[in-house]
Amino acid sequence: MADSTPRVVVVGGGFAGFYALRYLQKHLAPEQAELVLVNPTDYLLYSPLLPEVATGVVEARHIAVSLRRALPRVRLLLGHVNAVDLGDRSVTVTPVTAPGGHAESSRLSYDRLLLVPGSVTRQFDIPGVAEHARGLKTLVEAVYIRDHLLQLLDTADAEPDTEEGRARRREMLTVVAVGAGYTGTEFVAQTQRWLRTIESRWSRTGAEDVRWILIDLAEAVLPELGPELGRHALDLLRERGIDVRLGVTVKAADERSVALTDGTVVATRTLVWGAGVAASPLVASLGLPTRRGRLVVDAEMAVPGVPDVWAGGDAAAVPDLAAALPAATPPDTPPTAQHGQRQGTALGRNIAASLGVGAARPYRHKDLGLVADLGGWDAVAKPLGVALTGPPAKFVTRAYHLYALPSMANRVRVAADWLWQAVLPPESTQLGVVRPEDARLAAAQGTGLYGSPSS
Repeated sequence: MADSTPRVVVVGGGFAGFYALRYLQKHLAPEQAELVLVNPTDYLLYSPLLPEVATGVVEARHIAVSLRRALPRVRLLLGHVNAVDLGDRSVTVTPVTAPGGHAESSRLSYDRLLLVPGSVTRQFDIPGVAEHARGLKTLVEAVYIRDHLLQLLDTADAEPDTEEGRARRREMLTVVAVGAGYTGTEFVAQTQRWLRTIESRWSRTGAEDVRWILIDLAEAVLPELGPELGRHALDLLRERGIDVRLGVTVKAADERSVALTDGTVVATRTLVWGAGVAASPLVASLGLPTRRGRLVVDAEMAVPGVPDVWAGGDAAAVPDLAAALPAATPPDTPPTAQHGQRQGTALGRNIAASLGVGAARPYRHKDLGLVADLGGWDAVAKPLGVALTGPPAKFVTRAYHLYALPSMANRVRVAADWLWQAVLPPESTQLGVVRPEDARLAAAQGTGLYGSPSS
């Protein structure tokens, strides 16, 4: 590669980074740009299906789209960008190493820079959460939660019928999930349904013995889908026996209990944290303007006042021009995979335009609707503004996921998983491949590289 070839560095291989690079490798010749991606994994994670990984319905690798296969022209550097020098036009990359290896950071210069480091699970300064809660944003976390639940139920099933044994059993059979948005609601609904299909695994424990508590400081379930579908989902969860507590959150947590802001203390050994997302901690380290923690960008997703730098996805406050009223200040686009995908394509187009190929345009996309899988034949969906529930919503939900997966090989594998799940006995084995310390929020999501967690 000639030294004069402009280097485009993309930080983050999520939806926005993936689709930006796919556009660039298609529309720019090798002599027009060197494409470099810095990402801690060699795959794009299709995160909307993580709850199905946690229940064993979908195999973990099937929602991991190979970056090397999908982006053959891109040089992939496995690592984290933990510093950006805008004046020197360079980033500092800390490589991912094998266990026990030593990682030395290196400097990587750029001619064009795209910052799409994504988001992390939102945490707050609540005692015990960082140590004892587990998120559901990475494959590590999804696989760990599944094994953790199976192990607890196995242990609870063997507890003696004594007062102390019954107390330990109640702790093990209680699951507290924080956040009644997509992550928390889908996790609780799908996992509860999954345990019903495998309860014959235990001799003394049935799925009805597991106590599910879903809490949120907000006053609605799945507020992104609107009040009608939110109420439907809430009624469905409560009909299944799930204890949904709204207007409540966690005050403190330890290894064997969770204290709530309503004054109650719940004995539990499982705290699943899905209280929204926050921009990658990298954003706060840039010294650039932010809005609600996300990097401020203009309508073309360029960073104002910083030449040749763009940002998008969950880490950027992108004006939602499609939602703005005349003469009104547009809100920011929500941090969804749908916007990340389309912003990625628009970012690729605008970066290519800066290199003399095509023309830059503002980002504008009307949300096509959202979906939520609640396990079994239950789902809620709002495609193009049409509210759906039950089997029709389930069909739309699965069709959307297959459409949105950016690899035909992964689509076939996920569809096959759904087929086998319908005709074969469900999987109920522990893999034991993730250590508890590796599933902590800071370790699993890499926030430990930036100091204190984002809040």
